[in-house]
Amino acid sequence: MQLITSLQNARIKNIVRLSKHKERLQQNLFIIEGARELMLARAGGYAVKEVFVCPDLFARTEYPDVLDGIPMDLCCEVSQSVFEKIAYRTGSDGLMVLAEPKRHGLADLHLPENPFVIILEAIEKPGNLGAILRTADAAKADAVIVCDPNTDLYNPNTIRSSVGCLFTVPTAICSSADALYYMREHGIQVFAAELQASEWYHQTDFTNPSAIVMGTEADGLTDFWINNSDARIKIPMRGVIDSLNVSVSTAVITFEAMRQRGF
Repeated sequence: MQLITSLQNARIKNIVRLSKHKERLQQNLFIIEGARELMLARAGGYAVKEVFVCPDLFARTEYPDVLDGIPMDLCCEVSQSVFEKIAYRTGSDGLMVLAEPKRHGLADLHLPENPFVIILEAIEKPGNLGAILRTADAAKADAVIVCDPNTDLYNPNTIRSSVGCLFTVPTAICSSADALYYMREHGIQVFAAELQASEWYHQTDFTNPSAIVMGTEADGLTDFWINNSDARIKIPMRGVIDSLNVSVSTAVITFEAMRQRGF
């Protein structure tokens, strides 16, 4: 297995470049850091293209078998100083992978008969997107639909904050108009979360095919979703501030829906 010790190595420089959205699009590659994340990605059918291992750090991983079945010609070792150059988080277990993204069209979703879907409009922060994907995995939401996004699904910080749940949750990217059409076509009720709503989220019936629509913290939902939803719902606010972080709000409503469904 080749050993890379130079920070000037072309392959190492390329990993650094892949931190940028434009490079990920041009190369059709994204970065996975961590053995658990790689395990989930492989289980989700993602194609691995290159693997970089820091042996000293990888020795402490909880997933020592994660590289089983990956051809050795895709793997190389890197020194700890090189790995620290390309790592995105502290306490890493010494594994960095380049993989091909998947398609994320609405046609790629396969919903059950009585789905619960999370719709996100114009989400901006990769950390929030990752946290919502983590919630969707924990609650077993049937899909996350990202409308008109202002961040990248394959941003390394999205993957990091999702702890790999990007690879476990069915996810689509589309326009708001296409998402609404999809909801109508599949008979899914749309509930828009917004501060001026008249219906409390815990008094809303989520037991039928349902989708919640969440907006940005700064601006909330646009008039498109407010005017086209079947109902508008809100979370009680008893303090000084008038809103929660969007990932927290999504979790509150999602787990209420799961409670109603007996999960």
